[in-house]
Amino acid sequence: MLVQKFGGTSVKSVARIKNVASIIARAAKQDSVVAVVSAMGDTTDYLLKLARQVSDSPDRRELDALLATGEQISVALVAIALNELGTRAVSLTAAQLGITTESIHSAARIVDIDTDRIRRCLADGFTVVAAGFQGRTSQGDITTLGRGGSDTTAVALAAALGPSACDIFTDVSGVYTADPNIVPTARLLKEISYEEMLEMARVGARVLHPRAAELARKHRIPVRVRNTFDPDHEGTILKGADEMEIYRPVSGVTLDRDQARLAILKVPDRPGIAGEIFSALAGRRVSVDMIIQAFHEDRSVNDITFTVKRSDLDAARAALEGAASRTGAEGVLADEDVAKVSIVGAGLMDQPDVAARMFSTLGEAGINIKMISTSEIRISCIVSDKDAERAVRVVHDLFHLDAEA
Repeated sequence: MLVQKFGGTSVKSVARIKNVASIIARAAKQDSVVAVVSAMGDTTDYLLKLARQVSDSPDRRELDALLATGEQISVALVAIALNELGTRAVSLTAAQLGITTESIHSAARIVDIDTDRIRRCLADGFTVVAAGFQGRTSQGDITTLGRGGSDTTAVALAAALGPSACDIFTDVSGVYTADPNIVPTARLLKEISYEEMLEMARVGARVLHPRAAELARKHRIPVRVRNTFDPDHEGTILKGADEMEIYRPVSGVTLDRDQARLAILKVPDRPGIAGEIFSALAGRRVSVDMIIQAFHEDRSVNDITFTVKRSDLDAARAALEGAASRTGAEGVLADEDVAKVSIVGAGLMDQPDVAARMFSTLGEAGINIKMISTSEIRISCIVSDKDAERAVRVVHDLFHLDAEA
């Protein structure tokens, strides 16, 4: 069983759809194939723009019903192209695939997949072309999984149909040590652990959605990131850290520019205050990333600083201003001149000097660090947006990521 996923750039035009069909048809000669397809090119953005021309705040249920049509178009076209090549194919929407999600529109999570119909189609000799990005609730309403949702659809189907492998086809040849557009010497990684890929996806790498990486890790799905336009290239394979032949302290550097920094100043230091503040943010569906709480000399108040997606800044600021007035905090500050530079590596926990070297090198380059956060295999720094790309290049050079291990 092989699940293949093709993103929007892979099916952006009729010529590209025919190219994708040829890749699927070749695989179908050897394996039972389920091909998960995204909407063509910028179709989702176009549909979203249409909705906002009708309403400044489109109803989420109806917006999902609209956005899901993009995948319905692309899967039908890919199936037509496959049939033209002599590969029997059938396109299926999420409802036909049996993908059930939470009743949350625009960012639903998959809760169950009934694979009966897919298995019948495969048993009858069909290649299944599956709509990514979408699902349905138990009441039958259409939902979408959020940006990058087709990756999640593909890995979830591989897990449900198992044992399956999953190839994620995109417009790059795999996972690199950094964005090649920023670091020309960035090196393609032949393999990367699930844990490293998950961290890299969370902090700016665009090749695989974090939810897909997490599903792959949980179900131990063999996932390869490959290039639609160079289909013979092996790409990058994801595997467990315990399966890696060798790993380095740092495997890659990422950059996330979709960041903003907020601070709520002189918050009274009493039990429950942080819960009240972050409940206000949760009520507006704002996800918070890095958090720092700093105390003042009299210890009766604290400043709480954190980062959010830049697209959530207005909602977060409104939530904080309301919380500040209720709690007696002094006020709210916002900073959009920020970007997050992160290093990720399975060997970080064994190398306590890595953080010191990273911070020292950034300082020597005149790059100021505004915030820091860490995990066992990641170190992230918030820097000024104007310094972000230079910071990535400096750190990439520091750890000699252009060289083989």
